Amino acid sequence: MSDGVTRVRDICLTLPEATEKSFGGHTSPAFRVRDKLFVMVSEDQTSMTFKAAPGVQEALVGDDPERFYVPPYVGSKGWVGVRLDVDHDWAELAELLRDSYRLIAPKRLAAQV
Repeated sequence: MSDGVTRVRDICLTLPEATEKSFGGHTSPAFRVRDKLFVMVSEDQTSMTFKAAPGVQEALVGDDPERFYVPPYVGSKGWVGVRLDVDHDWAELAELLRDSYRLIAPKRLAAQV
Protein backbone atom coordinates (compact mmCIF):
# COMPACT_ATOMS: atom_id res chain seq x y z
CA MET A 1 0.00 0.00 0.00
CA SER A 2 1.37 3.41 -0.91
CA ASP A 3 2.25 6.05 1.66
CA GLY A 4 -0.42 8.30 0.12
CA VAL A 5 -3.13 5.68 0.65
CA THR A 6 -1.97 5.13 4.24
CA ARG A 7 -2.21 8.87 4.91
CA VAL A 8 -5.69 9.06 3.31
CA ARG A 9 -6.82 6.12 5.48
CA ASP A 10 -5.41 7.77 8.62
CA ILE A 11 -7.29 11.01 7.86
CA CYS A 12 -10.60 9.39 6.91
CA LEU A 13 -10.83 6.91 9.77
CA THR A 14 -10.53 9.66 12.40
CA LEU A 15 -13.90 11.06 11.27
CA PRO A 16 -17.05 10.14 13.26
CA GLU A 17 -18.54 6.79 12.15
CA ALA A 18 -16.28 6.64 9.08
CA THR A 19 -15.66 3.12 7.80
CA GLU A 20 -13.49 1.55 5.13
CA LYS A 21 -15.25 -0.63 2.59
CA SER A 22 -14.25 -1.21 -1.03
CA PHE A 23 -16.51 0.15 -3.75
CA GLY A 24 -18.36 -2.30 -5.97
CA GLY A 25 -16.05 -5.06 -7.23
CA HIS A 26 -12.91 -3.05 -6.49
CA THR A 27 -10.24 -3.99 -3.96
CA SER A 28 -8.84 -0.53 -3.18
CA PRO A 29 -9.98 1.35 -0.08
CA ALA A 30 -13.08 3.50 -0.13
CA PHE A 31 -14.35 5.46 2.84
CA ARG A 32 -17.97 5.89 3.85
CA VAL A 33 -20.15 7.41 6.48
CA ARG A 34 -23.44 5.60 7.08
CA ASP A 35 -22.65 3.58 3.94
CA LYS A 36 -22.39 6.70 1.73
CA LEU A 37 -19.08 7.18 -0.09
CA PHE A 38 -17.01 10.29 0.59
CA VAL A 39 -13.57 9.13 -0.67
CA MET A 40 -12.56 6.45 -3.18
CA VAL A 41 -9.00 5.31 -3.94
CA SER A 42 -8.23 4.16 -7.49
CA GLU A 43 -7.55 0.48 -8.14
CA ASP A 44 -3.87 1.20 -8.88
CA GLN A 45 -3.71 3.37 -5.72
CA THR A 46 -2.12 6.31 -7.55
CA SER A 47 -5.16 8.59 -7.16
CA MET A 48 -8.35 9.17 -5.21
CA THR A 49 -11.61 11.02 -5.68
CA PHE A 50 -13.62 13.00 -3.15
CA LYS A 51 -16.84 15.05 -3.09
CA ALA A 52 -16.42 18.83 -3.21
CA ALA A 53 -18.70 21.82 -2.79
CA PRO A 54 -19.79 23.75 -5.91
CA GLY A 55 -16.88 25.67 -7.46
CA VAL A 56 -14.14 23.79 -5.57
CA GLN A 57 -13.40 21.34 -8.40
CA GLU A 58 -12.88 24.16 -10.91
CA ALA A 59 -10.67 26.11 -8.49
CA LEU A 60 -8.44 23.14 -7.60
CA VAL A 61 -8.05 21.83 -11.15
CA GLY A 62 -7.52 25.36 -12.49
CA ASP A 63 -4.90 26.22 -9.86
CA ASP A 64 -2.96 22.95 -9.87
CA PRO A 65 -3.70 20.55 -12.77
CA GLU A 66 -0.56 18.54 -11.89
CA ARG A 67 -2.25 17.37 -8.66
CA PHE A 68 -6.00 17.72 -9.28
CA TYR A 69 -8.23 16.62 -12.18
CA VAL A 70 -11.86 16.07 -13.14
CA PRO A 71 -12.43 12.32 -12.68
CA PRO A 72 -14.47 10.19 -15.09
CA TYR A 73 -18.03 9.22 -14.09
CA VAL A 74 -18.31 11.37 -10.93
CA GLY A 75 -16.58 14.55 -12.13
CA SER A 76 -19.85 15.90 -13.51
CA LYS A 77 -21.28 15.62 -9.97
CA GLY A 78 -18.55 17.85 -8.49
CA TRP A 79 -16.12 15.16 -7.34
CA VAL A 80 -12.39 15.94 -7.58
CA GLY A 81 -9.58 13.60 -8.57
CA VAL A 82 -6.22 13.83 -6.78
CA ARG A 83 -2.98 12.22 -7.91
CA LEU A 84 -1.37 10.50 -4.92
CA ASP A 85 1.95 9.89 -6.67
CA VAL A 86 3.03 13.57 -6.46
CA ASP A 87 4.01 15.79 -3.52
CA HIS A 88 1.13 17.25 -1.50
CA ASP A 89 0.37 19.66 1.27
CA TRP A 90 -1.24 17.03 3.50
CA ALA A 91 -2.84 19.62 5.77
CA GLU A 92 -4.69 20.96 2.71
CA LEU A 93 -5.70 17.46 1.59
CA ALA A 94 -6.91 16.59 5.09
CA GLU A 95 -9.15 19.66 5.05
CA LEU A 96 -10.52 18.72 1.61
CA LEU A 97 -11.28 15.19 2.85
CA ARG A 98 -13.02 16.58 5.96
CA ASP A 99 -15.07 18.86 3.66
CA SER A 100 -16.06 15.83 1.57
CA TYR A 101 -17.13 14.02 4.73
CA ARG A 102 -19.19 17.03 5.87
CA LEU A 103 -21.00 17.13 2.49
CA ILE A 104 -21.99 13.45 2.77
CA ALA A 105 -22.47 12.87 6.51
CA PRO A 106 -25.75 13.45 8.34
CA LYS A 107 -25.87 16.94 9.89
CA ARG A 108 -25.31 15.69 13.45
CA LEU A 109 -22.10 13.87 12.47
CA ALA A 110 -20.90 16.64 10.14
CA ALA A 111 -21.24 19.15 12.98
CA GLN A 112 -18.68 17.15 15.01
CA VAL A 113 -15.95 17.78 12.42
